[in-house]
Amino acid sequence: MTTARDIMHTGAQCIRADQTLAEAAMMMRDMNVGALPICGDDQKLKGIITDRDIVIRCIAEGKNPADMMAMDMAGHLHCVRAEDSMDTVLKKMEQHQIRRIPVIDGDRLVGMISEADLAMGHRNGQRLTDQQIIEFMDSVYMMR
Repeated sequence: MTTARDIMHTGAQCIRADQTLAEAAMMMRDMNVGALPICGDDQKLKGIITDRDIVIRCIAEGKNPADMMAMDMAGHLHCVRAEDSMDTVLKKMEQHQIRRIPVIDGDRLVGMISEADLAMGHRNGQRLTDQQIIEFMDSVYMMR
């Protein structure tokens, strides 16, 4: 069985809950990513922030990203456990229409899974079927 641990990217870098959205945007730019997990001082996962969150929920509403903290954008957190199956990962991402999901082991962040990770599969060469990819894309990218 392919698990979340098999397909995740390890070494996900967190932004601290007390860092600004401007800092989050610079980190995303420098790491060439579209989302950052938010961690507290205890290094436990508290939320996730996306580039879209910064644009839609901060800038477009006339707020200053230098004044808003990452935790202000945390919202509801969806994540998977490292031992969850690929089917579980897919279902959760489809159900919540999300393109990236944090992976936890216990209460600690151990990686991230993106839509590209799903399509590429894992080190043993197992990947989603073309039909699974189509269903995932239809579900995640459908009009809201």
